[in-house]
Amino acid sequence: MSVVNVSQSEADTALDSVSLPETPLTLSVHLGFTTGDRAKQAWYEIAGGVLSHYLVDQPQRLKALLQWFYQDLGFRVHQDYYGVQAADLATCLLNRQGNSTTLSTLLMLLAKQLDLKLEMILLPGHSLLQWQHHKITYYIDPLTGHFVDRQFLHAIVRGELGNAAPLKASYLKPVTVKRLLTRLLHEIKAGCILKGQFEPALECCNLLLQWHPEDAHLNRERAFIAQQLGCISLAAADLTHFIENSPHDPVIELVKLQLKELVDKPEVYH
Repeated sequence: MSVVNVSQSEADTALDSVSLPETPLTLSVHLGFTTGDRAKQAWYEIAGGVLSHYLVDQPQRLKALLQWFYQDLGFRVHQDYYGVQAADLATCLLNRQGNSTTLSTLLMLLAKQLDLKLEMILLPGHSLLQWQHHKITYYIDPLTGHFVDRQFLHAIVRGELGNAAPLKASYLKPVTVKRLLTRLLHEIKAGCILKGQFEPALECCNLLLQWHPEDAHLNRERAFIAQQLGCISLAAADLTHFIENSPHDPVIELVKLQLKELVDKPEVYH
């Protein structure tokens, strides 16, 4: 898959002035997952259609939104949950299947059309929505549209990090647009790697490093992807950067061995 559908300057511009849903839809075209304006048209249609559910009572308005989204429109969990199609917002819009992050994003944006303030929170490995009403915070699982409690949230954290993991207060802070887009890119990257789609995975790393140049772990991950593509010089440069900037990382000796092995490999250009 060649990452040539949208110019690099357009992708850079999308990251410089982030907005929802425009930025992830533009990146989807840039990464080669969708073409043209099909996803934008799909968004305009549902964003207009949701307005018919503007009820005076806020809880009833939210209930109507959830019923319309999951039952009438048929949005649901993608069977290939960790795949690219579930992680890409544009594809989620077109296929009406996604993961917790893409489904949460769409619900949050549709709620905004109804003057409902749904906020996204990012737990380890799972995204959810929270809604405050009369000073009470409610949580919604985007995979089902059901309300869940803090015990459910804690179970997700323990399932991801181990039984001793606490439900940190930082997990429950509403996400910023930049942090949400970072999460989306990470999940797209992971889906690409699982499917062996290393060119768009490499571009995801490039885009993430524009925002997070201090994150040496991104360099290490890009080194792995570049190696799969035969870009040995780039892989070696990224591993060198990691070694120089993370000298006390627990895997530093392993990375040094990887770098030593790379030096003896021939360069392959794609």
